[in-house]
Amino acid sequence: MRSLIAKVVAGFVVPAALAVTSAPALATPAVGVTGNSLARTTIGGWDYVLREITLAPGGSTGWHFHDATIYGVVRDGTLTHYNSSCAVDGIYSPGSIVVEAGGPGYVHLGRNLGSEPLVLEVLYVLPAGSPLAEDAPNPGCAFE
Repeated sequence: MRSLIAKVVAGFVVPAALAVTSAPALATPAVGVTGNSLARTTIGGWDYVLREITLAPGGSTGWHFHDATIYGVVRDGTLTHYNSSCAVDGIYSPGSIVVEAGGPGYVHLGRNLGSEPLVLEVLYVLPAGSPLAEDAPNPGCAFE
């Protein structure tokens, strides 16, 4: 599946280092999450960013949304995905495709409830200059 994503973006994405920047205070901070940028380019007013994201066991992305739809694939581990009504809206195992809708109406959170690291390959296709994610407050769930 990784090669599929690489083929899809190969014609559009030029490998480049992506500087990791600090965001303003997080409404619900990510816990146990690391990211490695694999490629980035801008074409026709859109940023294309390919990242590898790892969530440690017990890790969480924190509540957030994206300015446009993003696409991912689970390489290792299991992603438990929650929507803003606190319900699980997907459990994704290795090889599963994850598509997250964009906009502030789709606040969500990803968690690694397993005992091994969760590794995702994520393609962000966002309006040029947009952040990869926008932090959001906990919508009232008993967990973060």
